[in-house]
Amino acid sequence: MNFQSSALPVIISDSNSVNVKAEISYVQGMEHLIEVIQALSLARTLEQIMEIVRKSARELTGADGASFVLRDGDQCYYADEDAIAPLWKGQRFPMSICIGGHTMRNHQPVVISDIYGDERIPFAAYQPTFVKSLAMVPIRTSNPIGAIGTYWATLHQPTGEKVKLLQALADTTAVAMENVQIYNELEQRVRNRTSALEKEIEDQQKVEAEVRRLSLTDQLTGLYNRRGFFLFADEQLKLAHQLQKSCCLLFVDIDGLKQINDTFGHEVGDRVITDAAELLSQTYRDSDIVARWGGDEFVVLISKCSDYTNAITLRLQTNVDFFNQNRGRSYHLSMSIGVQQCLINEDASLEKLVLQADELMYQQKRSKRSSSIC
Repeated sequence: MNFQSSALPVIISDSNSVNVKAEISYVQGMEHLIEVIQALSLARTLEQIMEIVRKSARELTGADGASFVLRDGDQCYYADEDAIAPLWKGQRFPMSICIGGHTMRNHQPVVISDIYGDERIPFAAYQPTFVKSLAMVPIRTSNPIGAIGTYWATLHQPTGEKVKLLQALADTTAVAMENVQIYNELEQRVRNRTSALEKEIEDQQKVEAEVRRLSLTDQLTGLYNRRGFFLFADEQLKLAHQLQKSCCLLFVDIDGLKQINDTFGHEVGDRVITDAAELLSQTYRDSDIVARWGGDEFVVLISKCSDYTNAITLRLQTNVDFFNQNRGRSYHLSMSIGVQQCLINEDASLEKLVLQADELMYQQKRSKRSSSIC
């Protein structure tokens, strides 16, 4: 059998040829619609959806223009368009006078082959445009959320197949818009949860930092405690060794604190300790490590010092004398100081320096006692 001899153009009439061409066009439209559905499935924003739909609406119907209308309360918002000349992008019209509103309120497509012969048309809005004919379909027939309009510059009657394709595009658009909404809500949940987790982490880090600070800080004076001193002074001492720079360690003891406590009370005794801490902080640099060793004792690691250690103690004693003269306290602040220098060629440990400075401090304290007895 010769299949070529039975080809359709030979056995059908001219009128049927028109139907075959329309059917083929409908099939091509369905193929195009499948591609559009795939594109819409990947859209993540309303803007992406509108860009796809406005172009596809024209291609599917052969229209000269297309608009994307969103329902905004009791108004139609013409959110986007693709046309041979401007239409109504960015404008809003009452649902009651807009064809898009008519389509949404009645949940069905509207086809108008001659806009000037239809009383539903607001002529004032259409006169500045090229539009002569239109087809409008709702985005979702159940509770429509918008509409897709197509327009022709010449009188035109779109076929039922074209309107079906346009409605199929609108139905697919509704699904894509719902997917975008769900996607955005999920993204927002993720952002909210991420923000909450970041806040939790930040709060936890603050708590940990505060706990660490408290573990290294003397509560009464705000200086480093013994643990904090060993942590930071040991790093400073190692750095001094690496840079081959000499450093000094001061061991300071408040004289007569027990007598002050017995005479004025422990509250005043605490004031003596805080005054001594303030004087030490004011006397030495921020780079020096100042700490309360415990009780009435303090230690200071001076990262850079010369061979003239007397200048270090003299500076502190000068500040103490100024304090006693000007602060008007009920007590007289006095300190015994031991200074141990760590030379460049020595590799002394921090513990050894503390013991040596402590011994020198007690030597000074014993000397003061002997002087007072004499």
